[in-house]
Formats: sequence, C-alpha cells, structure tokens
Amino acid sequence: TVPQVNLSIAGTHSQNTNTDEINMSLPNLNASVSRIFPFEPKVGSKKGILENINLQYNLTAENRIQTTDSEFFTSKMFDDAKVGARHTIPISTNFKIFKHLSSSLNTTYQETWAFSTIKKEYDPEYNEGEGGIVQDTINGFDSYRTYNFSASLGTTMYGMFNFGRGKKIEALRHVFRPSLSYNINPSFDQFYDSYVDPTANEEVVEYSRFEQSLYGAPGKVRSSSVSMSISNTIEAKVRDRDTTAVKPKKLIILNNLNFNTAYNIAGDSLNWNPLIFSGSIPIVKKLDFNFNGALDPYALDNNNVRIDEFNINNGGSLFRLTRANISINYVFSSKDFQGKEKDDFDTENFKNGGRPDDLFGDSTPINDRSKFEDDTPNSKSDYDWYNFSIPWDLRMAYTVTYSNSARQNEITSQSIMFSSNIEFSPKWKVGLSSGYDFKNKG
Repeated sequence: TVPQVNLSIAGTHSQNTNTDEINMSLPNLNASVSRIFPFEPKVGSKKGILENINLQYNLTAENRIQTTDSEFFTSKMFDDAKVGARHTIPISTNFKIFKHLSSSLNTTYQETWAFSTIKKEYDPEYNEGEGGIVQDTINGFDSYRTYNFSASLGTTMYGMFNFGRGKKIEALRHVFRPSLSYNINPSFDQFYDSYVDPTANEEVVEYSRFEQSLYGAPGKVRSSSVSMSISNTIEAKVRDRDTTAVKPKKLIILNNLNFNTAYNIAGDSLNWNPLIFSGSIPIVKKLDFNFNGALDPYALDNNNVRIDEFNINNGGSLFRLTRANISINYVFSSKDFQGKEKDDFDTENFKNGGRPDDLFGDSTPINDRSKFEDDTPNSKSDYDWYNFSIPWDLRMAYTVTYSNSARQNEITSQSIMFSSNIEFSPKWKVGLSSGYDFKNKG
C-alpha cells in the first residue's frame, strides 16, 4: 500500500499592546509519512520481529520571529529570527515470546537543523579591559543527530472467582497486567564545547553551540533505566434487577488501579523513582471517583532535601506520601434523555483528574480542517439547519490536591469547575465555563 503523506503550512501572530512585544511564526511547516511496514507479507497477517518492523517520518520546521511594534515590517525584525527544522524517524517492532508474553523494541532517530549557532569564550579585553565572557552568533547551517532505544515486556493475567448462579454477586474477575521496560538515552557531549573562566577560579564552563537555537541543545546526561508498572481492573457479575434478563449485569468495581516506578541504572544516587499510583472507582453511571499520587522511598534531611537513604532506615515508614489528588467528575447531556449510550467527548481523559475540554474554552489548531470535511453540497446537514432537539452537555468536576514533598503537609488546591455547551445548529455552538477556587477564594 502507498503510505499517506500529510502536509500543513500555517502562521501565527500574537501581540502584547502593553509591552509592544510581537511574536510571529511564519511559516510553520508540518509534514508526515504514515506508518510503513517494509517487510510485511503480501498475503496473510504479520508475524515475528522482521515482518512487524514499522517506521514513520515526521518533519517540523519553523521560522520564529520576536520583535517589537516599532520594528515590525522593517528589516530589523528578521535580525534575531530563529529558523530550524527537525526530522524524526521512529522505528519499532513487536512479537510474542512463549505465546503469552508481548514484547516490543523501539528506537527513534532524530536530526535537528539549525541555521545559527553561538560561540562563547573569555576575552580579557572585554568591557574596557575588565574582562568577561563574549558570545558571538555564527550564521550558517549546522546540525546534530540523536537517538534512543527502549524495549518492553508485558502480559495479561486473569483471575476468576465464582460464587454461583442466583447469588447477588455471581463472580468477580481480576485483570492483572504487569510490564517491564528498559530505556537508554546516550550522552551527546560531542556537541558541547568549553571555555575557562578565570574570574571563577579557572572553572571550566561547558556549553552547547545549539543551546539558543530553535529546538535547543541535545541532552548531555546519559540515562539508563528499568521501568516497572502494574495495572489492575476488578469487575463483578451481579444479578440484574430486571427478572426477565437472561445474562447477569457486568459492574466495574475498580477501574485501572495502576502502580509504576523506575530504577535509574546510570545514576550514582537516589536511583529509585517515586512510586506513582492512580485509579478510578465508578460510583454511579458517569460519576467517577478518581485518585492519584506519589510515594517516595527516600528520606529527607533537616533542610527537607532528599537524601540517598531509604525512609524506613531513617526511622520512618516504607514510603512518604509526597502528593495526592482526588477528583469527582460528573457529566451528562441531552443524549442521556434520548436513550443513547455513546458520548461525544473523551471519557478517558476525564478520568484521574483530567478534563476532556479546556476550562476556559476549546482551542482548535489553526490547520485543523476536520470540522469542515463534511461541507459537501449534498450533505444531510445542509438541509437540517433547524434542529428541534437542541444538543447540550454539562460537565462538573471537584478536585483536591495535597502536597507534602518538603513536609509542608497542606492542601495546595481545591476547586469546583463546570462547563456547558449548547449546539444551536451544526455550525454554531455556545460554551460557558467557570469555577471556584476554595484555596485562593476566587
């Protein structure tokens, strides 16, 4: 099959009338080639490492201009413009091990182009002989290349507990998904230079000539880590209140109780990452109780700084709860009164404290034409401008955040939010959103 090629060109302009600052991006170029399987068989499904190898290609390029109102539309506005491009090629494959273990291998090659770099050095004659660091801008093409590698291994296990037909709870099912992954990001210190600063005890200062370019400098710190995660879901089969129902009703008791952490192999101290947990408990239909937080295994010193000693060895508990968030979300719409189950919003993003919409309004990308793809002369919407049943939705969320990373032991945020949309016609929608912050009383 011929891969799909997408190309978009856009421009942005923002201006602050108080400071006279103008930020422009013209043009913005985004191009991509859809996923390609170079070794897939002509007939049948893909099997094994080789046939599942796939790759993509993505290109982003930008000309970013930062100027002022007085220099706008003059040649000076281009003096400090930043131009750059980034090519990204992700390559991956997946395969089975012993029929029950799913494995994947991933690598990403990235090449970044810059059209101006910098050079720093100490000049004893600078600033009338007092000396100082001089930075020169070097115009011209330059580039750097980066790459990384990751591998993962996971499986899914099921546990069933049957209590017998006719009982209120007939069965419980536990879905358990453990996974293990390895990630490595090399150090790209070959793209760094240095100079000696005599004013700082002959200190050798390292810098990258790309650090002020459009996409910044490549990473200098090598990282190598092993990540572990566990996902749990508990469902129940309960007797339906409807006596005419043939099958029992499925009920989710615990939705995605997740635990994940990582061990930094390349680190010389504080190798373990905090244990992150999250989960969701359905209360009633479309009303979820969501929670997430972080547990730190390391202790704090007297200055509330993490030290390379486990908290349990320092007279404390196994973990320290450093942060937690609880949110209760409820959403309903006109479709709930029409007997339709499907929702027109992203429910997954709404879980675990997230929101499927922007509290202060929706934002549509400048190159998003998806809302106008059905503008054909014969489309049904052209004849249904008047809609007797006006669609609407209402979303409400209450959230509380607790912080204790440095023994502050406080509620850092507590708010209630709501948003509503009314669709008067297929092309016109009015939205209202607001909220109250109990912490800041506003």
